[in-house]
Amino acid sequence: MTTIRIDDKEYAIDSLSQATKEQLASLRFVDSELARLQAQIAVLQTARIAYAKAVQESLPNFEGDTVKF
Repeated sequence: MTTIRIDDKEYAIDSLSQATKEQLASLRFVDSELARLQAQIAVLQTARIAYAKAVQESLPNFEGDTVKF
């Protein structure tokens, strides 16, 4: 029997209503999308830092001071 723990209480998935099962499926989907988007944000933030550094280094008379964008 497969169970799920919610608020420190276990429920048998087979005993849940179809509506509850659908809500759980939606919740799992949203959680996976949030994780995917958070990973994508981390990649984009890293790329932004690299691009900003490249811009700074390509400026004339760059002396190593950090420019805020």
